[in-house]
Amino acid sequence: MTLLTHAVYALAYLVAGGTAAASLWALRPEADPLVAGLAGGMVVLAGALAHETAARLGRERAAGRRIARLNGRVEELARLLEQRLAAETAVQGIQPDAGARYDAVMQEVRLLQSLVARLTERRAPRPPAPSVERRSAAGAPPEAAVRPVPPSVRPSSAPMDDAAVLEAVHEALKADRIDIYLQPIVSLPQRKHRFYEVFSRVRAADGTQIMPDRYLDIAEREGLIATIDNLLLVRCVQLIRETERRQHAIGFFANISAATLADADFMRQFLHMMTQNQALVPKLVFELSQHDLGAGGAVTMGILSQLARLGFRFSMDQVTDLDIDLDRLLRHEFRCVKLDRALVLDPANAGRIGDLRRRCAAEGIDLIVEKIETENQLVEVLDTGFDFGQGYLFGEPRLSRKPE
Repeated sequence: MTLLTHAVYALAYLVAGGTAAASLWALRPEADPLVAGLAGGMVVLAGALAHETAARLGRERAAGRRIARLNGRVEELARLLEQRLAAETAVQGIQPDAGARYDAVMQEVRLLQSLVARLTERRAPRPPAPSVERRSAAGAPPEAAVRPVPPSVRPSSAPMDDAAVLEAVHEALKADRIDIYLQPIVSLPQRKHRFYEVFSRVRAADGTQIMPDRYLDIAEREGLIATIDNLLLVRCVQLIRETERRQHAIGFFANISAATLADADFMRQFLHMMTQNQALVPKLVFELSQHDLGAGGAVTMGILSQLARLGFRFSMDQVTDLDIDLDRLLRHEFRCVKLDRALVLDPANAGRIGDLRRRCAAEGIDLIVEKIETENQLVEVLDTGFDFGQGYLFGEPRLSRKPE
């Protein structure tokens, strides 16, 4: 709107308010003049609110048009780059290498490594600080620590103090020894693999594996969690590219923490990369804990909105409170909720679980029951009517090979 248009609108509702007040006073001269004044003021206020709403909608439409033009320019630049590379390849008589599709992702890995160089200063760990319990990146119950691991890595045999664990994490980040593990999420009762959840584990220089419950709290205190999560996201994109090449219809769940969302530099680079790789977006689901979602401020919600506009979908895990605001989840494109099997099967929660399942089914939100470890537990879960499950019964986390 132009300044003149705003002035005309303002004059219109001021005149309308004055007319309403004068008319009421003329019709009811015996009434208190204050009543007429209040009536006129309400008319003016209603007009001002309508004016502000119209102006805001106009600004949003203009911003949408600018974003659409910007996206068009980015896509045009990407097409021109592809044409130039194809022309250079044809001139040189060289066929494009099958691994070239990973070049953009490897650039992001090098970016992360440069960030790590600034984060991995040698320092002694600080005393533990109170923090919300973070989901185990192994995706396994406590007894999983004694389960077999691939022969290329072995669990640490001798206990490590905090300083040694922190040093191992520093070195693993610099040497790119954050291994990626995948655990299936299956449809019930068919047990067909529908998604994989992506986890990270630290591998020391001698090949020993440091379990997540040992390094996560330390890494969080030392400000390294965002770097680990960033590397996890980049690897996840690589995995999606690999499934695209093999034409596998599979999706991936990746945890994204408040620390990652607050990492403005990384998120800007990540959003730019995914804008140019729109076909990969539907296969990646970001997971946030119920605590992080509830504590998220305007910045966190704004970043989630940007991701949602690109087409990303979200899942909420680490649920401890069954009083879930489904309307809020839907506004931010949350399409999955993960529930702990013990929470689902607790008789005290039977009524609330049933009500939540019906509400989620009506809103198109999928419920996933995790930590299903035995056939008996599966039977109990099936009796409650859930459609997706995760746990050691369907497959333990397996090491994912890096793209070649």
